[in-house]
This record gives sequence, C-alpha cells and structure tokens, in this order.
Amino acid sequence: MAGSSHGHTPAAWTGVTIAFIGFCVAGAFMVMAQPAGFWAGMAIVVIGGVVGWIMSAMGMGMPKDTHKPLATSQQRETAEAKS
Repeated sequence: MAGSSHGHTPAAWTGVTIAFIGFCVAGAFMVMAQPAGFWAGMAIVVIGGVVGWIMSAMGMGMPKDTHKPLATSQQRETAEAKS
C-alpha cells in the first residue's frame, strides 16, 4: 500500500487519529470496569470514521482515480523486454 500513497491524506490521518483516541478511551474505561465510558470511547471511534469520510467527501482525501495499480513482475519483465 505504501507504493500507492494509500492513506496519506488529511482525511485519513484525522479519521485514524480520532478513532485511535476513542480506542484508547474505550480501553481505559474497560480496564476500570466502567461500561458507560467504554461505550463513549466506542462512539468516539465511530465519530472518527464519520469525520474521515466527511473530510474525504470535502476533497481532503485521495481521489479514486489517482493511483495506478502496481505492475506485476511478469508485466515489468515484458515491458523491459520490449525496450
């Protein structure tokens, strides 16, 4: 995925950061045996996904048609043989 810059956008970083914070909150409250806090953390995780999706829809994500599929080794060998 790194070859196609998958996820290197403000929308992706923001959504994942918010979801990670929610995961940490849910984990902390789970250890403290506080169900309400756990579910609040899970709500934050969902909010992270929604925020990332909204930011992507606003143009802060990667357009679907910008990255090309990676060439297989057979395709690279064929291209090298032609040149």
